[in-house]
Amino acid sequence: MDSIQQLDTILPALVGLARNVTPDQLDAPSPCTEFTVRGVFNHMIGGGGFFAAQFRGEGPPAAPPEGTDLTGDDPVATFVGAMEALGAAARQPGALDRTVVAPFGEVPGDFAARYLAFDGTVHAWDIATATRQGFAPPEPVVAEVLAFARETIGEMRASGAFGPAVPVPAGASPLEQLVAFTGRAV
Repeated sequence: MDSIQQLDTILPALVGLARNVTPDQLDAPSPCTEFTVRGVFNHMIGGGGFFAAQFRGEGPPAAPPEGTDLTGDDPVATFVGAMEALGAAARQPGALDRTVVAPFGEVPGDFAARYLAFDGTVHAWDIATATRQGFAPPEPVVAEVLAFARETIGEMRASGAFGPAVPVPAGASPLEQLVAFTGRAV
């Protein structure tokens, strides 16, 4: 399964979850201990804009000042727009062939898209869990994302970007294995 197929599954799932978030849920804590639901939105909006610009060949945009709320007056609409723009940018001809300057170094566009599918899957689970929504992405997608995570997260974990893997019970689903691998309690 290629990176665009992964994004074409995960980004609509993120959008669907976001559309069901109510204003009173935005400040709810998420399983990502660094973020509330609004914080996950901010992270995804900022990252989506950052990577979309590079997929379009515009280079990395300037980072907003630390603590900037990117969600605006309508956090759900802002989030949905950012995810849709990211998907469109990744599908542009040549986008995956570009070199992308990521926070973790220069990488091929295809690698960045796979990372975004991974990040999006985990944060979709965060949003779903925090807002008590169901999230059941297709297991083949999650299996691909989990394989990617296992190959690449080691160095990022050492930098503190991810907590230590958490044990999962026997028979855990691929999604539970994925989120536990990133340090979240299942």
